[in-house]
Amino acid sequence: MKHKRALGGALTVAVAVTLAGAALPGSAAATTETRAAESAGTADHARLKALLHRLTTVDGVPGALAEVRDRRGSTVLTSGLANVKSQAPVHPDSRFRIGSLTKMFTATAVLQLVGEHRVGLDAPVERYLPGVVRGHGNDGRVITVRQLLQHTSGLPDFLDHLKPQDILKDPLVHRDPRDLVNLALEHPRVFEPGTDWDYSNTGYLLAGMIIERVTGHSYAEEIRERIIEPLRLRETYVPRSSAIPGPHPRGYARPGKDAPLLDVTRIDPSVGGTAGGVISSGTDINRFLGALLRGDLLRPAELRHMMKTRPTGNEDGRAYGLGLESRPLPGGGLYWGHTGDFLGFETMAGATADGRQATVMVNLGPGGSDAQSDDIKAAVETALSESRPSARLRTW
Repeated sequence: MKHKRALGGALTVAVAVTLAGAALPGSAAATTETRAAESAGTADHARLKALLHRLTTVDGVPGALAEVRDRRGSTVLTSGLANVKSQAPVHPDSRFRIGSLTKMFTATAVLQLVGEHRVGLDAPVERYLPGVVRGHGNDGRVITVRQLLQHTSGLPDFLDHLKPQDILKDPLVHRDPRDLVNLALEHPRVFEPGTDWDYSNTGYLLAGMIIERVTGHSYAEEIRERIIEPLRLRETYVPRSSAIPGPHPRGYARPGKDAPLLDVTRIDPSVGGTAGGVISSGTDINRFLGALLRGDLLRPAELRHMMKTRPTGNEDGRAYGLGLESRPLPGGGLYWGHTGDFLGFETMAGATADGRQATVMVNLGPGGSDAQSDDIKAAVETALSESRPSARLRTW
Protein backbone atom coordinates (compact mmCIF):
# COMPACT_ATOMS: atom_id res chain seq x y z
CA MET A 1 0.00 0.00 0.00
CA LYS A 2 1.49 3.29 -1.04
CA HIS A 3 1.01 6.27 1.23
CA LYS A 4 -1.56 8.79 0.21
CA ARG A 5 -0.08 12.18 0.94
CA ALA A 6 -1.45 15.58 1.85
CA LEU A 7 -2.91 16.25 -1.57
CA GLY A 8 -2.91 12.74 -2.96
CA GLY A 9 0.15 11.48 -4.79
CA ALA A 10 -1.95 10.28 -7.72
CA LEU A 11 -3.67 13.60 -8.49
CA THR A 12 -3.83 14.52 -12.16
CA VAL A 13 -3.99 18.24 -12.75
CA ALA A 14 -6.73 18.81 -15.28
CA VAL A 15 -7.15 22.57 -15.32
CA ALA A 16 -4.90 25.29 -16.66
CA VAL A 17 -3.01 27.51 -14.28
CA THR A 18 0.04 29.66 -14.91
CA LEU A 19 2.45 28.09 -17.38
CA ALA A 20 5.87 27.92 -15.82
CA GLY A 21 7.99 26.88 -18.76
CA ALA A 22 9.00 23.90 -20.82
CA ALA A 23 11.71 21.31 -20.36
CA LEU A 24 14.45 22.05 -17.88
CA PRO A 25 17.79 23.22 -19.25
CA GLY A 26 20.81 21.01 -18.77
CA SER A 27 22.31 23.49 -16.33
CA ALA A 28 19.50 22.73 -13.90
CA ALA A 29 21.32 19.63 -12.74
CA ALA A 30 24.33 21.38 -11.20
CA THR A 31 24.69 20.25 -7.60
CA THR A 32 26.14 22.64 -5.04
CA GLU A 33 27.79 21.90 -1.72
CA THR A 34 29.44 24.57 0.43
CA ARG A 35 30.87 24.36 3.93
CA ALA A 36 31.66 26.86 6.61
CA ALA A 37 35.31 27.75 7.14
CA GLU A 38 35.45 26.01 10.49
CA SER A 39 34.58 22.63 9.00
CA ALA A 40 36.66 19.84 10.47
CA GLY A 41 35.27 16.97 8.46
CA THR A 42 35.23 15.84 4.85
CA ALA A 43 32.24 13.51 4.74
CA ASP A 44 31.72 11.69 1.47
CA HIS A 45 28.37 12.79 0.07
CA ALA A 46 28.99 11.41 -3.41
CA ARG A 47 26.00 9.06 -3.35
CA LEU A 48 23.68 11.75 -1.99
CA LYS A 49 24.88 14.27 -4.57
CA ALA A 50 24.33 11.70 -7.31
CA LEU A 51 20.75 11.14 -6.17
CA LEU A 52 19.99 14.87 -6.17
CA HIS A 53 21.51 15.08 -9.65
CA ARG A 54 19.31 12.20 -10.76
CA LEU A 55 16.22 13.90 -9.34
CA THR A 56 16.86 17.05 -11.36
CA THR A 57 17.79 15.27 -14.60
CA VAL A 58 16.43 11.77 -15.16
CA ASP A 59 13.43 12.24 -12.84
CA GLY A 60 12.57 15.66 -14.29
CA VAL A 61 12.35 17.62 -11.04
CA PRO A 62 13.13 21.35 -11.34
CA GLY A 63 15.01 21.60 -8.04
CA ALA A 64 15.99 19.54 -5.01
CA LEU A 65 17.41 20.16 -1.55
CA ALA A 66 18.80 17.87 1.14
CA GLU A 67 19.70 18.97 4.67
CA VAL A 68 21.60 16.39 6.73
CA ARG A 69 22.45 16.80 10.38
CA ASP A 70 24.05 15.04 13.31
CA ARG A 71 25.24 16.15 16.75
CA ARG A 72 28.31 17.80 15.23
CA GLY A 73 26.57 19.99 12.68
CA SER A 74 24.79 20.01 9.35
CA THR A 75 25.22 20.37 5.61
CA VAL A 76 22.83 21.37 2.85
CA LEU A 77 23.11 20.10 -0.72
CA THR A 78 21.07 21.60 -3.54
CA SER A 79 20.51 20.77 -7.19
CA GLY A 80 18.61 22.45 -9.97
CA LEU A 81 16.32 25.44 -10.05
CA ALA A 82 14.02 27.22 -7.68
CA ASN A 83 12.48 29.10 -10.61
CA VAL A 84 12.55 27.75 -14.14
CA LYS A 85 11.79 31.16 -15.65
CA SER A 86 14.50 33.18 -13.91
CA GLN A 87 16.89 30.19 -13.70
CA ALA A 88 17.48 31.01 -10.03
CA PRO A 89 19.12 28.11 -8.16
CA VAL A 90 17.60 26.49 -5.08
CA HIS A 91 18.43 28.56 -2.00
CA PRO A 92 20.00 26.50 0.81
CA ASP A 93 17.72 28.13 3.39
CA SER A 94 14.57 27.46 1.37
CA ARG A 95 11.16 27.27 2.98
CA PHE A 96 8.57 24.98 1.41
CA ARG A 97 5.17 23.43 1.98
CA ILE A 98 5.77 20.23 3.93
CA GLY A 99 2.41 18.52 3.33
CA SER A 100 1.81 15.54 5.58
CA LEU A 101 4.93 16.17 7.66
CA THR A 102 2.44 18.52 9.35
CA LYS A 103 0.95 15.43 10.98
CA MET A 104 4.04 15.06 13.18
CA PHE A 105 3.37 18.55 14.58
CA THR A 106 -0.34 17.90 15.06
CA ALA A 107 0.20 14.56 16.79
CA THR A 108 2.85 16.07 19.06
CA ALA A 109 0.45 18.79 20.20
CA VAL A 110 -2.30 16.23 20.88
CA LEU A 111 0.11 14.04 22.87
CA GLN A 112 1.22 17.03 24.93
CA LEU A 113 -2.46 17.54 25.82
CA VAL A 114 -2.61 13.85 26.73
CA GLY A 115 0.35 14.38 29.07
CA GLU A 116 -1.51 17.32 30.62
CA HIS A 117 -4.56 15.07 31.20
CA ARG A 118 -6.70 17.27 28.96
CA VAL A 119 -7.18 14.65 26.24
CA GLY A 120 -7.54 10.89 26.59
CA LEU A 121 -5.92 8.84 23.84
CA ASP A 122 -8.52 6.11 24.14
CA ALA A 123 -11.42 8.46 24.72
CA PRO A 124 -14.05 8.69 21.98
CA VAL A 125 -13.88 11.59 19.57
CA GLU A 126 -17.45 12.36 20.64
CA ARG A 127 -16.19 13.56 24.03
CA TYR A 128 -14.41 16.50 22.42
CA LEU A 129 -16.43 17.01 19.24
CA PRO A 130 -20.01 16.04 20.11
CA GLY A 131 -22.15 15.29 17.09
CA VAL A 132 -19.42 16.11 14.56
CA VAL A 133 -18.64 12.59 13.29
CA ARG A 134 -21.89 11.05 12.06
CA GLY A 135 -23.24 9.39 8.96
CA HIS A 136 -22.74 6.42 6.63
CA GLY A 137 -21.39 4.25 9.42
CA ASN A 138 -18.95 6.92 10.63
CA ASP A 139 -19.53 7.45 14.35
CA GLY A 140 -17.43 9.53 16.72
CA ARG A 141 -18.84 7.59 19.67
CA VAL A 142 -16.84 4.50 18.66
CA ILE A 143 -13.73 6.15 17.19
CA THR A 144 -10.92 7.08 19.58
CA VAL A 145 -8.38 9.88 19.47
CA ARG A 146 -5.62 7.28 19.14
CA GLN A 147 -7.33 5.86 16.05
CA LEU A 148 -7.44 9.29 14.44
CA LEU A 149 -3.68 9.69 14.91
CA GLN A 150 -2.82 6.15 13.78
CA HIS A 151 -5.08 6.01 10.71
CA THR A 152 -7.09 3.13 12.17
CA SER A 153 -10.37 5.07 12.47
CA GLY A 154 -11.86 3.78 9.21
CA LEU A 155 -12.84 7.33 8.27
CA PRO A 156 -12.85 8.07 4.54
CA ASP A 157 -10.17 10.47 3.34
CA PHE A 158 -11.67 13.77 2.20
CA LEU A 159 -8.97 14.00 -0.48
CA ASP A 160 -10.43 10.95 -2.17
CA HIS A 161 -13.51 13.07 -2.85
CA LEU A 162 -12.08 16.51 -3.60
CA LYS A 163 -11.39 16.94 -7.30
CA PRO A 164 -8.08 18.55 -8.21
CA GLN A 165 -9.98 20.65 -10.72
CA ASP A 166 -11.95 22.14 -7.84
CA ILE A 167 -8.76 23.05 -6.01
CA LEU A 168 -6.93 24.52 -8.96
CA LYS A 169 -9.74 26.43 -10.63
CA ASP A 170 -9.75 28.67 -7.56
CA PRO A 171 -6.55 27.90 -5.57
CA LEU A 172 -6.97 30.91 -3.27
CA VAL A 173 -10.36 29.91 -1.88
CA HIS A 174 -10.45 29.21 1.86
CA ARG A 175 -11.79 25.81 2.91
CA ASP A 176 -13.21 25.34 6.39
CA PRO A 177 -12.03 22.12 8.07
CA ARG A 178 -15.57 21.25 9.13
CA ASP A 179 -16.68 21.41 5.49
CA LEU A 180 -13.83 19.10 4.45
CA VAL A 181 -14.73 16.67 7.25
CA ASN A 182 -18.37 16.73 6.16
CA LEU A 183 -17.29 16.00 2.60
CA ALA A 184 -15.61 12.83 3.84
CA LEU A 185 -18.55 11.85 6.02
CA GLU A 186 -20.86 11.80 3.01
CA HIS A 187 -19.19 8.47 2.20
CA PRO A 188 -19.23 5.08 3.97
CA ARG A 189 -16.57 4.22 6.50
CA VAL A 190 -13.69 2.19 5.09
CA PHE A 191 -13.71 -0.40 7.89
CA GLU A 192 -14.83 -0.85 11.48
CA PRO A 193 -12.67 1.37 13.72
CA GLY A 194 -9.55 -0.35 15.02
CA THR A 195 -9.71 -3.35 12.71
CA ASP A 196 -7.44 -2.19 9.88
CA TRP A 197 -5.14 0.62 8.69
CA ASP A 198 -5.86 3.16 5.95
CA TYR A 199 -4.32 6.60 5.58
CA SER A 200 -6.91 9.33 6.19
CA ASN A 201 -6.28 13.05 6.24
CA THR A 202 -9.77 13.46 7.69
CA GLY A 203 -8.57 12.12 11.04
CA TYR A 204 -5.96 14.85 11.29
CA LEU A 205 -8.45 17.60 10.54
CA LEU A 206 -10.46 16.23 13.46
CA ALA A 207 -7.33 16.11 15.62
CA GLY A 208 -6.76 19.79 14.88
CA MET A 209 -10.36 20.54 15.81
CA ILE A 210 -9.84 18.69 19.12
CA ILE A 211 -6.75 20.82 19.86
CA GLU A 212 -8.77 23.98 19.31
CA ARG A 213 -11.81 22.78 21.27
CA VAL A 214 -9.78 21.66 24.30
CA THR A 215 -7.44 24.67 24.49
CA GLY A 216 -9.76 27.42 23.31
CA HIS A 217 -6.94 28.63 21.03
CA SER A 218 -6.29 28.31 17.34
CA TYR A 219 -4.16 25.48 16.02
CA ALA A 220 -1.61 28.05 14.85
CA GLU A 221 -1.30 29.51 18.35
CA GLU A 222 -0.87 26.11 19.96
CA ILE A 223 1.77 24.92 17.47
CA ARG A 224 3.65 28.18 17.87
CA GLU A 225 3.63 28.09 21.68
CA ARG A 226 4.19 24.36 22.10
CA ILE A 227 6.71 23.63 19.33
CA ILE A 228 7.88 26.56 17.21
CA GLU A 229 8.91 28.97 19.99
CA PRO A 230 10.47 26.43 22.42
CA LEU A 231 12.62 24.97 19.62
CA ARG A 232 13.32 28.38 18.00
CA LEU A 233 12.09 27.20 14.64
CA ARG A 234 12.53 30.49 12.82
CA GLU A 235 11.55 29.10 9.42
CA THR A 236 8.35 27.26 10.38
CA TYR A 237 4.87 28.73 9.97
CA VAL A 238 1.24 27.78 10.18
CA PRO A 239 0.30 30.04 7.27
CA ARG A 240 -2.84 32.13 7.01
CA SER A 241 -2.31 33.22 3.41
CA SER A 242 -1.08 31.81 0.12
CA ALA A 243 2.40 33.32 0.56
CA ILE A 244 5.53 31.36 1.49
CA PRO A 245 7.65 33.69 3.68
CA GLY A 246 11.38 34.00 3.07
CA PRO A 247 13.46 32.38 0.32
CA HIS A 248 11.56 29.58 -1.37
CA PRO A 249 11.38 27.70 -4.65
CA ARG A 250 8.39 27.96 -6.90
CA GLY A 251 6.16 24.91 -6.64
CA TYR A 252 5.32 23.12 -9.89
CA ALA A 253 2.96 20.46 -11.16
CA ARG A 254 3.08 18.50 -14.42
CA PRO A 255 -0.38 17.73 -15.89
CA GLY A 256 0.84 14.96 -18.18
CA LYS A 257 3.86 13.24 -19.61
CA ASP A 258 6.11 15.75 -21.40
CA ALA A 259 3.64 18.56 -20.61
CA PRO A 260 4.95 22.00 -19.62
CA LEU A 261 5.29 22.66 -15.91
CA LEU A 262 2.53 24.59 -14.17
CA ASP A 263 3.33 27.06 -11.40
CA VAL A 264 1.12 26.19 -8.40
CA THR A 265 3.04 28.09 -5.74
CA ARG A 266 0.16 30.30 -4.65
CA ILE A 267 -2.56 28.27 -2.95
CA ASP A 268 -4.63 28.72 0.17
CA PRO A 269 -3.14 26.34 2.78
CA SER A 270 -6.54 25.54 4.32
CA VAL A 271 -6.94 22.68 1.85
CA GLY A 272 -4.22 20.93 3.87
CA GLY A 273 -4.97 22.47 7.24
CA THR A 274 -3.88 20.52 10.30
CA ALA A 275 -3.24 17.49 8.07
CA GLY A 276 -0.84 19.17 5.66
CA GLY A 277 -0.72 22.97 5.70
CA VAL A 278 2.53 23.83 7.52
CA ILE A 279 5.50 25.60 5.88
CA SER A 280 9.01 24.82 7.11
CA SER A 281 12.63 24.25 6.04
CA GLY A 282 15.11 21.40 6.10
CA THR A 283 16.88 23.00 9.04
CA ASP A 284 13.74 23.33 11.14
CA ILE A 285 12.31 19.92 10.29
CA ASN A 286 15.56 18.25 11.29
CA ARG A 287 15.71 20.27 14.50
CA PHE A 288 12.12 19.30 15.29
CA LEU A 289 12.73 15.60 14.64
CA GLY A 290 15.90 15.59 16.74
CA ALA A 291 14.10 17.23 19.65
CA LEU A 292 11.13 14.89 19.32
CA LEU A 293 13.19 11.70 19.45
CA ARG A 294 15.34 13.06 22.33
CA GLY A 295 12.22 13.52 24.39
CA ASP A 296 12.39 17.31 24.47
CA LEU A 297 8.76 17.71 23.38
CA LEU A 298 6.98 14.76 24.98
CA ARG A 299 7.13 12.96 28.28
CA PRO A 300 8.41 9.37 28.11
CA ALA A 301 4.94 7.81 28.33
CA GLU A 302 3.55 9.91 25.46
CA LEU A 303 6.64 9.38 23.33
CA ARG A 304 6.22 5.62 23.79
CA HIS A 305 2.64 5.92 22.59
CA MET A 306 3.80 7.86 19.55
CA MET A 307 6.43 5.26 18.67
CA LYS A 308 4.21 2.22 19.22
CA THR A 309 3.58 1.26 15.61
CA ARG A 310 1.40 -1.06 13.61
CA PRO A 311 2.11 -2.44 10.12
CA THR A 312 0.71 -0.52 7.17
CA GLY A 313 0.84 -3.43 4.74
CA ASN A 314 3.54 -1.77 2.67
CA GLU A 315 6.19 -4.06 1.20
CA ASP A 316 9.03 -1.81 2.39
CA GLY A 317 8.28 -2.64 6.02
CA ARG A 318 7.09 0.76 7.15
CA ALA A 319 4.93 0.89 10.26
CA TYR A 320 2.84 3.76 11.61
CA GLY A 321 2.71 5.12 15.14
CA LEU A 322 0.89 8.30 16.10
CA GLY A 323 1.81 10.83 13.43
CA LEU A 324 5.21 9.21 13.08
CA GLU A 325 6.22 6.24 10.96
CA SER A 326 9.19 3.89 11.15
CA ARG A 327 11.07 2.32 8.26
CA PRO A 328 13.92 -0.17 8.09
CA LEU A 329 17.27 1.49 7.47
CA PRO A 330 19.53 -0.26 4.94
CA GLY A 331 22.28 -1.92 6.91
CA GLY A 332 20.06 -2.47 9.93
CA GLY A 333 18.02 -0.51 12.42
CA LEU A 334 15.09 1.86 12.00
CA TYR A 335 14.55 5.48 11.23
CA TRP A 336 11.56 7.64 12.11
CA GLY A 337 9.83 10.36 10.15
CA HIS A 338 7.16 11.06 7.56
CA THR A 339 6.53 11.81 3.91
CA GLY A 340 4.60 14.79 2.63
CA ASP A 341 3.07 16.11 -0.58
CA PHE A 342 1.35 19.41 -1.17
CA LEU A 343 0.63 20.92 -4.57
CA GLY A 344 4.02 21.92 -5.93
CA PHE A 345 6.20 20.02 -3.46
CA GLU A 346 7.22 16.57 -2.26
CA THR A 347 9.16 16.15 0.96
CA MET A 348 10.47 13.34 3.14
CA ALA A 349 12.20 13.54 6.51
CA GLY A 350 13.78 10.89 8.71
CA ALA A 351 15.79 10.61 11.90
CA THR A 352 17.57 7.93 13.88
CA ALA A 353 17.57 7.48 17.64
CA ASP A 354 21.32 8.21 17.79
CA GLY A 355 20.89 11.81 16.64
CA ARG A 356 21.00 11.82 12.83
CA GLN A 357 18.38 13.65 10.77
CA ALA A 358 17.79 14.20 7.05
CA THR A 359 15.19 16.10 5.06
CA VAL A 360 14.84 16.03 1.27
CA MET A 361 12.59 18.37 -0.73
CA VAL A 362 11.73 18.69 -4.42
CA ASN A 363 9.52 21.34 -6.03
CA LEU A 364 7.36 19.11 -8.21
CA GLY A 365 4.06 17.45 -7.45
CA PRO A 366 1.76 16.09 -8.64
CA GLY A 367 3.05 14.79 -11.93
CA GLY A 368 6.32 13.33 -10.71
CA SER A 369 7.29 9.77 -11.52
CA ASP A 370 7.46 6.82 -9.13
CA ALA A 371 11.22 7.10 -9.56
CA GLN A 372 11.02 10.59 -8.05
CA SER A 373 9.55 9.27 -4.79
CA ASP A 374 11.96 6.32 -4.79
CA ASP A 375 14.97 8.59 -5.22
CA ILE A 376 13.79 10.95 -2.48
CA LYS A 377 13.55 7.97 -0.15
CA ALA A 378 16.98 6.73 -1.25
CA ALA A 379 18.45 10.17 -0.58
CA VAL A 380 17.05 10.26 2.97
CA GLU A 381 18.32 6.77 3.71
CA THR A 382 21.72 7.54 2.20
CA ALA A 383 22.04 10.66 4.32
CA LEU A 384 21.11 8.79 7.49
CA SER A 385 23.63 6.08 6.71
CA GLU A 386 26.61 8.38 6.12
CA SER A 387 28.96 10.11 8.50
CA ARG A 388 28.49 13.86 8.83
CA PRO A 389 30.63 16.97 8.64
CA SER A 390 30.65 19.47 11.49
CA ALA A 391 29.83 22.51 9.39
CA ARG A 392 26.76 24.44 8.42
CA LEU A 393 26.29 25.28 4.76
CA ARG A 394 25.12 28.84 4.20
CA THR A 395 26.01 29.80 0.62
CA TRP A 396 25.26 28.48 -2.80
